[in-house]
Amino acid sequence: MTEPPTPEDVPAAATVPDAPDAPDAPTRRPFALLRRRPVQGAAAGLLVIGTAAALLATAPAGSSTPQPPGAALSVNTASCGQAPAQLPAGPVSFSVTNTSDVYVSVYVVSADAKLAYAEIPWLGPKRTLPLATTLTGGSYAVRCVFSSGPVQTTGTIAVTGTAAGAVRGYLPMNDMDLSAPVTAYRAYVSAALPELLAAVQTLDGDLARGDLDAARADWLTAHLAYERLGAAYGSFGDFDSAMNGMAGGLAQGVDTPGWTGFFALEHGLWHGARPDQLRPISRRLVTDAAGLIEDFPSEDTDPGTLPLRAHEILENALQFQLGGIADYGSGSTLATLQANVQGTEEVLSVLAPLIQPRDPGLLTRLQQQLPVLEHAVDAFKKPSGGWTPVAQLPAGQRRALDGQVGALLEQLAAVPNLLTPRNHA
Repeated sequence: MTEPPTPEDVPAAATVPDAPDAPDAPTRRPFALLRRRPVQGAAAGLLVIGTAAALLATAPAGSSTPQPPGAALSVNTASCGQAPAQLPAGPVSFSVTNTSDVYVSVYVVSADAKLAYAEIPWLGPKRTLPLATTLTGGSYAVRCVFSSGPVQTTGTIAVTGTAAGAVRGYLPMNDMDLSAPVTAYRAYVSAALPELLAAVQTLDGDLARGDLDAARADWLTAHLAYERLGAAYGSFGDFDSAMNGMAGGLAQGVDTPGWTGFFALEHGLWHGARPDQLRPISRRLVTDAAGLIEDFPSEDTDPGTLPLRAHEILENALQFQLGGIADYGSGSTLATLQANVQGTEEVLSVLAPLIQPRDPGLLTRLQQQLPVLEHAVDAFKKPSGGWTPVAQLPAGQRRALDGQVGALLEQLAAVPNLLTPRNHA
């Protein structure tokens, strides 16, 4: 089971993931982004996923606002509290107090526990939070999963009548469900790494011969081979910073001694460096690529990060590629954006069996929109093989491209919460 967070990390509201046909609600729960590069500026706003079924805060003293029906549930490792036997359809709210000394996850579930309708992901000891949602007629229960192991469920709650805007139940998932997608993605990476090594060996050979024109062309081929592996960098250890680290944050920027990797080569290739000056960097890149192939089988891939990467790859691309920050002279960040789209498509393909039963509409939209974006980006490839630099895009085309990526990010943001493991939900 996932380790409980510290008290300050306990979320302030119960939530459910976005679901087809569910009512639009503005309250959302943030997730922790795992980035290889910190995002700054406009793209740095805290990204949030999941939609609250209905956030019912305690009414101010003296307020005449009617509160939804429900109950105060005092939960501990021996009981999930006393829920009402019957409630009318519509908004419901349970005030849940954890009287135990351990953390607890609390859910509104169907009577057979196959679907969940609201959740408090972690409720700390001696704390109280609302568990709120909107239910239509049917049989439900409240389920408590304690971090120490016990699982308790209330008696059946019969909800009578019908309710417009009722929350559509979602299919919970446990940690083991992500094992197959992680295995499939690692197989994809393992198969791609030898191609990466071959590409950097070709680049190194160009510089050994002193052929800068060939090196510039082959640099892009090699770099794109790396960028298509975007979801795996958390399993690359120190190799990621060595092979793909930018100069931002280095003591002397691009002049920092010992700066290595693709961006160091890019800067040199497009800023007049001699082949003999670049050869040590290309040799190091070959060594690192070979080392990565040897090391990768022993590196762990956290299953929980794979759904995050489905959103995160293009989030990084929005800033670093479309923002031009990752351009060290080649003007090829749109090519990198296209590689990032392809990397996202690969992540989506291995996660598709988990997304399909939970939100088939979301999967269909993503499978349609990702190729459209990839095709749109491809339009900026020149007949010569080069790419139009982002800075040279007409304002209208730039806005359109930003809009396409932003729209996709809105869709992809649902994936991590949809596939958050919910043990015993």
